[in-house]
Amino acid sequence: MNATATIAGSTPAPHAQPPVGRRRRRWWLPALLVLVIGALLAWSLFSRTEPVTYSDPLEHFKYGSIGSEPVSGLPYWMWRALPLMFADKLPAGAAGPDAYRAFGLLYEPGQDLPIGVSRRKVMGIERVWLNCAVCHVGTVRAAAGAEPQLLIGAPSNNLRLFDFIQFLRAAAVDNRWQPDYALAKIKEAGGDLGLIERLVYRFLVVGQVRTALLRLNDQLAFLDRQLALGHDWGPGRVDTFNPYKKIQFNYDMTRIPDPELTGAADYPSIWMQRPRQGMNLHWDGNNASVEERNLSASLGAGVTPTTIDMGSLARLRDWLWELSAPVFPPEHIDSAKAAVGAPLYARYCAACHGARAADGSGYDYDRTRHPRLGEVEPLAAIGTDPGRWRAYTQAFAGDQNLLYAGYPLPGQACEQQLCSARFSHFKKTDGYANQPLDGIWARSPYLHNGAVPTLRALLEPADARPVTFYRGSDVFDWSAVGYVSEAAAPGAFLFDTRLPGNTNTGHEGVDYGTALSADEKSALVEYLKTF
Repeated sequence: MNATATIAGSTPAPHAQPPVGRRRRRWWLPALLVLVIGALLAWSLFSRTEPVTYSDPLEHFKYGSIGSEPVSGLPYWMWRALPLMFADKLPAGAAGPDAYRAFGLLYEPGQDLPIGVSRRKVMGIERVWLNCAVCHVGTVRAAAGAEPQLLIGAPSNNLRLFDFIQFLRAAAVDNRWQPDYALAKIKEAGGDLGLIERLVYRFLVVGQVRTALLRLNDQLAFLDRQLALGHDWGPGRVDTFNPYKKIQFNYDMTRIPDPELTGAADYPSIWMQRPRQGMNLHWDGNNASVEERNLSASLGAGVTPTTIDMGSLARLRDWLWELSAPVFPPEHIDSAKAAVGAPLYARYCAACHGARAADGSGYDYDRTRHPRLGEVEPLAAIGTDPGRWRAYTQAFAGDQNLLYAGYPLPGQACEQQLCSARFSHFKKTDGYANQPLDGIWARSPYLHNGAVPTLRALLEPADARPVTFYRGSDVFDWSAVGYVSEAAAPGAFLFDTRLPGNTNTGHEGVDYGTALSADEKSALVEYLKTF
């Protein structure tokens, strides 16, 4: 008998079913897998950073990231919206998402961000902030109304960093930080955010930006005290080290004496860095290492030791190593007069500042032929304003030499991850450093604090130099060599040499050429045009 006959007439048994609890566990397994994969993808998206880089070194200098965005940067659409959100905090006449022009930031055609502002995606949000070019690209115009020409590596004669910071501080304490208002202004600025982005901005970004700006407002509250002292930095100048003291080391700025708070100085030029290696750098000569100087300067742009992009900084260092200074327009040089000025320069200037190469091929940075080049001139001898010198203290130098411990310098190989880029060259000096004068025409105004408008005025004794003049123009005086400063152009800044930190004394006397005849001074200036 077959098996079928044995159970004939009975109901066939159903297939065996697993217990209910086990069926539920099996249902959750694929769901859990999806959640894990989603979490891993989200972690990958929101934990990595993606800098925008450029193959062209010039473009990378102007727009490439050095690592300032993760901690100091603003989300791109908040950057665009802030001038619309707080238009009443802007300088008179400034309007729209590109109102940053009012702070001297430079825009090129086709670029939605100014020179010196870079991009990096951080935790899924595109953020922007500053790089080296914001302080080291100037402009020059042959006449009012002419198109400005970029001076790459020159001091940013237009930049009004003090005003920019004050705008951010004023925005921080405003009461219009509601998400609806911010999102409306983002839309007005052209931001077409998707649903997820709108939610992220509404519940996370807007609040985080305000918190960060409130922290900045607190950190830089001493700027109000500087303003009360009459020490507005003005265009083309920055107080390098007082903000550094607070942001990096949390100094109690209320205990900083007033004279130490009047140290604003002009931005330096940064071309031809190779021959400067070993010279005393910064205005006061507080470091002789180009690499350490670069790392220190990057902190001023907003990077931190943990976010600095060493690879990007190494690229910039290599490019700046041989970047040539801009050439003075030859049609504005009187060759015969320059020839008269050459021996005067050799007598009064070359030992401290180097000279043109004998064969006319470039600049001679040889310190064996120019023994004072790159050396620090004691303050008692040079006699220039002591504000910048006072701002850099012995205690601060000691604190700086603790930075970057465990981080390699750009280009430095680290075997088995055992190396340190801890600063070791920073020091307090007794004066100001003698620098090469290559491209000196593009570095107006003069002296470390920018207190003398032209080279011709610098060859006068201090009591014959302008007491007040206007800064902020990029129209050039080809004869006196310096930016036009007599007339109050729109937005011009009145610089008063009688205010703390602004004195125009020093670099004068027989040894400095201020006792030469008028014709000799004019010839010397003509020769300086050839540098």
